[in-house]
Order: sequence, then C-alpha cells, then structure tokens
Amino acid sequence: MSRRAFITGAAGQDGSLLAEQLLGEGYEVFGVVHRSISERYENLEAVRDQIELLEADLLDGQSLVRALELARPDEVFNLAAPSFVPMSWEQPVLTAEFAAVGATTLLEAVRLAAPRARFYQAASSEIFGDPRSAPQDEQTPIMPVTPYGAAKAYAFFLVRSYRRRYGLHASSGILFNHESPRRPLDFLPRKVAHGAASIALGVTKTLRVGDLESRRDWGFAGDYVRAMSLIVRQEEPDDYVIATGVTHSVSDLLACAFEHVGLDWREHVETDDALRRGSAELHNLVGDSTKARERLGWEPSVDFRGLVRLLVDADLERLQARRDEPSNSASARTGQQ
Repeated sequence: MSRRAFITGAAGQDGSLLAEQLLGEGYEVFGVVHRSISERYENLEAVRDQIELLEADLLDGQSLVRALELARPDEVFNLAAPSFVPMSWEQPVLTAEFAAVGATTLLEAVRLAAPRARFYQAASSEIFGDPRSAPQDEQTPIMPVTPYGAAKAYAFFLVRSYRRRYGLHASSGILFNHESPRRPLDFLPRKVAHGAASIALGVTKTLRVGDLESRRDWGFAGDYVRAMSLIVRQEEPDDYVIATGVTHSVSDLLACAFEHVGLDWREHVETDDALRRGSAELHNLVGDSTKARERLGWEPSVDFRGLVRLLVDADLERLQARRDEPSNSASARTGQQ
C-alpha cells in the first residue's frame, strides 16, 4: 500500500513543493487548507486532481482530529504559519495563534488520532534571533527577537516536549531562508527577481530596496523540502539545521539578478531607509548543516547563482505571458470576426 502524507499549509510554497515531491514518490497526499477547498490554489494547480484537500482549522482541535481520522497518515508535516517576518510585528497575536498555538493543537490532534504517524514541524532560523556565534547549529542557544521567531521557538520546544513525554516520532527542521518562484513578492529575493525582470522588459524603470549590506543564507526551497522527507524517515526523531552555510548580501543578490538580464543594477536600484528592517531583527544568521549532511545525506543541489537565475527566469516568463495576453485576445476576437 502507498504511504499517506498529511500536509498543513499545503497551498504555500513549501507545502505545494512537498506535495509534488511525495506524489512523485507514490504517496497519497492530503492537504489542509484554511479557505474553502473549492477555491483556486495557484501553487497546487499542477497536482490539484491528485491531492485531496481537507478543510480544517489549526485552532480547532476537533476539526484536525476529524481530518486526521479521514487521512490516516503515516507522516504529518506542519508547514502552516504566517511566514513573512516583518508582518509578525503588525500581527503578533495572529502570528502566535497559528505558529505557536496552531502547532500545539496539531500535536494534540496527532497524539489522539494518529499517534503512530511521524511528525515534522517547520522551525526557522528566526529562533536564533541575534546569535552570539556563527554559524548556527543544533546546539546554538535559542534567543528569538521577533514575534515570528518567538512563536516558532515555542513550537520547537513543544515538539521536543511531546517527543519526550509521549514518545511521538516528532522532529523539527530548523530551516534557513529558502526561496522559489512560488514566494510572494513580499520576500526580497522574489522582489528583486521580479524587479530585474520587469525593468528588462520595460514594464518598470526602478526598484527600491533597503539595506544593501544585509546578508542572508539563501537556498532553494526544493532542496529544503527534500530535507523534510529525509528527516521524518530517520529511525529516531531529532532536530536538524538545514542551510547552505554561505551568506550573500542584498547587493550580491541585485548584481546576480540584473546581470542575468544584461543590466547594471546600480543604474536601476534606489535605496529607501523606510524599507530597512529595525534593530530587533535578524543578525549574522548562517547555518551549519553538518548534522543533516552526515546523518541524512542531504546537501543543496542549487547554488546561489542558480537560485537567482531560476527566480528571474520565472518572473520573465510570467511577465511576458501577461504582456502577450491583450494581443492574443485581440487576435482571437479579430479571427472570430
């Protein structure tokens, strides 16, 4: 019999990529969405007829128990939570509800309805906050500085507690920044890629960004989703840092994106102090994934340059398709006449 996976946040970047990966491995996939299952979910369009969507509320334990009883999963992946860090300052209560309380509710539902299932919690490098040392690994002290980081830290500690108290096969992946064309434009790599593509096509003329020297450990989301599967398939549950171990600055990101479309970023980019993130944000975050590489056999397959080019190419394709739509529609109407 095929294995069965239960994914919360199935319509997001990571959830949709994970669903596609598991379907390709022969899994039956059940995806939890907060809105109606009849709505259009762009990230799931390629597999919409292969995945069973379930309506459930992460803050409603009974709805989760019912969904788990229906799915009877072998593996549960909790990927549902607001993920744009700056927004957590504007909606700290909502962030706490879904990233912390929601994880608690799901753990309880799994304990009651699917105790043999292997559980994966999406943790984040945000739990390290402003670390005293770099790079960060599984032993680095957890000192979050954002509402999002604090909520994720709570969930991370609770997974450990449930693992110890109830013997659940519950693990966390401490994922550093990971991107793909499925990211919203709020996220800087996608914003830069879209900006470079739109300027190259003459749609816009300038791109505004904040701190050019800010650095991040950026990887490809497809690689990080692959790590999630490897984590839950380990004989013993544990926690793993997933990262490239290499940082790049915002100016590196800009240079790579604009070079890919044959432009000099310095001629098209403006800095805006209003876009700089405050002092209570991230500092010197770079991950040490030695444990994951040695125990899971995981390593990233897409480097920084490859990631940026992938993002730019995807936005070039999107923008070109939109630009062609009016002429195609006009041609169609002319042909009909």
